[in-house]
Amino acid sequence: MHPSRAARAWRPAPACAQKCRMTAASRPTSPMAPAQEASARALAGVDFSSSPRRGKPIVWAWGRWQRAGLLRLERLEEDDSLAAFDASLRRPGPWLAAFDLPFGLPRELVAALGWPLAWAACMDHYAGLDRAAIASTFAAFCDARPEGGKFAHRACDGPAGSSPSMKWVNPPVAFMLHAGVAALRGAGVDLPGLAPGDPGRVALEGYPGMVARALIGRRSYKSDTKAQQNTERLIARKDLVDALEQGRWRGLRLKLTHGQRDELVADPQGDRLDAALCLLLAGWADTQPGYGVPADLDALEGWIVAADGLGLGDGTPPPVPAKATKAAARPRTPVRRVG
Repeated sequence: MHPSRAARAWRPAPACAQKCRMTAASRPTSPMAPAQEASARALAGVDFSSSPRRGKPIVWAWGRWQRAGLLRLERLEEDDSLAAFDASLRRPGPWLAAFDLPFGLPRELVAALGWPLAWAACMDHYAGLDRAAIASTFAAFCDARPEGGKFAHRACDGPAGSSPSMKWVNPPVAFMLHAGVAALRGAGVDLPGLAPGDPGRVALEGYPGMVARALIGRRSYKSDTKAQQNTERLIARKDLVDALEQGRWRGLRLKLTHGQRDELVADPQGDRLDAALCLLLAGWADTQPGYGVPADLDALEGWIVAADGLGLGDGTPPPVPAKATKAAARPRTPVRRVG
């Protein structure tokens, strides 16, 4: 565990007993189900922040396969600075991680601005801008476009349901790209389809909201605003964790201790839960040929793991057993965060 990182390891505890296990007959078939044997390397999901601090750190959810289809969460770690994040990226492999940050900009935007159309050159140019220049440039682009079509989108935004990577507010994903991709490139990790690097440290773009919507519809489960951290969102987080443990996303189950489960549910900002969702995405990618990156990938825009249109959800939560529903109405007392 790196000394510059505020890290937390979980004490062993009995796994949560599952009331509703997905049977072999009910498991989704290809392309939803794992397509090849999972690897023995470490897996991680990363909830990224472009301005990490103690109150809003970058969160890593580390895990490994316990057996085919069952992914065990081993520990959560936090980086409270970009320097600590850089140290985490340089941790020796082998590992594969899905990061909640965009890896590229829309081709339409890049072409309109006259920026380089090759990914590496484009990212070099982008890294040379400060945040004020990014915001003013993107705002001018939007101002010149008609209502309803202000933003340019990547090909993966539609099937993933993600925000355009050029947004500089609500959420500021353009700044996440600016800080995150520079760190990934500087650390020399492998970026499949975009830039070769250390094959023992593989980084993929993930979007936890895609998995969450597939499991609980469009219910809000998190907020950074204190006044909006209410019971409804607490219950939504509990339902989401239930679904992860029951294997209701592509037949992959997340194995948690009681303490880990309580911690994911109790976090009102959802950072730990988003990291766990990205861990599941990393697990899915680990079972796919070429990590599930499409053969016709736009090498300027990049791609979101599992953005195949099968993980959006239709706004209707999947059916939950009656006992689980009653339990959701009686949320556990949140565990107090330490450190």
